[in-house]
Amino acid sequence: MAGNSEQLQGDRRGLLAALLGDGRFLIIVTGLCLTLAGGFALFQSATGHFLPHDIAYLGMTADELCSINECRIVHFMFHDRVSFGGVLIAIGALYMWLAEFPLKMRAPWAWWTIAASGVIGFLSFLSYLGYGYLDSWHAVATILLLPMFVAGLVRAKRTLGPPSAFGPALRDGLRRNWTTRLGAGRLALLAAALGIVGAGLTISAIGMTSVFVPQDLAYMGLPADALHAINPKLVPLIAHDRAGFGGGLCSGGIALLATILFARPSRDLWEILAVIGVVGFSAAIGVHFTIGYTDPIHLAPACAGAALYAVGLALAFRPMMAA
Repeated sequence: MAGNSEQLQGDRRGLLAALLGDGRFLIIVTGLCLTLAGGFALFQSATGHFLPHDIAYLGMTADELCSINECRIVHFMFHDRVSFGGVLIAIGALYMWLAEFPLKMRAPWAWWTIAASGVIGFLSFLSYLGYGYLDSWHAVATILLLPMFVAGLVRAKRTLGPPSAFGPALRDGLRRNWTTRLGAGRLALLAAALGIVGAGLTISAIGMTSVFVPQDLAYMGLPADALHAINPKLVPLIAHDRAGFGGGLCSGGIALLATILFARPSRDLWEILAVIGVVGFSAAIGVHFTIGYTDPIHLAPACAGAALYAVGLALAFRPMMAA
C-alpha cells in the first residue's frame, strides 16, 4: 500500500528544478554557447567585415581600413579574432566534456576546474574597460551567460562529496607514474598546457602595455604612432581583442592543465583532448599562413606547443584507448 501511495503522489519536484537538475545541464549549455560564439567569431572574420559596434566606435568600415597598406591592419585584427574564436570553441567543448563525464561521476576536481577557469574567463572581460572601448555584444553575452554558469556551479556543488575529497585527487594526480608511456604523454601534454597559460599571461600583459611586439608592427609595416594617426581609436580596439584572446588562453589553459593532471585515462578523455588541440592550434597557427604573417620568431612558440601537444597525444593514445 505504501508503494502505491508513493506512485499516486508522483514526482514532487517542480518543473524548474526538474529541468535544471544537478546543474550539469546549465554548464553544458554554457559550453555550447561558448562554442557557438567561437564559431561566429571565425565566420565573422572570414567575411572580412567588422561588427556593427566596431564600425560605430571606429567610424570606419573594414573596407575603408583595408585600403591602407595592403589591408595589413585589418588582417592583423582578424588574426587575433580567429585565434580567439578557436580558443572559445576549445573551452566550450572542454566544459561540455567535464560536465558530462567527470562531473557526472561527482568528481570534485572537475567542479573546481570549471569554476577556476570560468572565474578567469569572466574576469578577463573587466580588462576591456581599461581601453576605453566597451564591446556591447560581449557585454550582453557575459550578462546572459554568467547567471546561468553560476547557477550551474551552485547546483552541481550540492551533489559533490566533502571539500576534502579534492585533496586525494590532487595527491593522486601528482603521484602518477611518469615513467610509463602514458606518464610521458601526460608530461608532454602538461608542458603544452603550461605553455598555453604562459602565452595567455604574456599576451594579456602586452595588450595592457605596449599592445604590439616588434614582429606585429613589422607585419603591418607601420609604427604604433602611425596607427594612432590613422585613427586614435584603432589601438584601443586592437588592445581589446588582445585582452580577450589572452584571457581566453589563460582560462582554457587552466582547464586543460587540470584535466590532463586529474582525469582518469579513457577513450573519451583522449578524444576531447584531440578535438580541442586540433581546433585551438589550427585556428591560432593556420590564420597566420592565411594572412601571410609567417615571421618564424612569432610562430615558434605556437608551433613548438602544437608539436609537444601532438607528441603527448601520440604517446597517450594506446594507454587511454585501452583504459
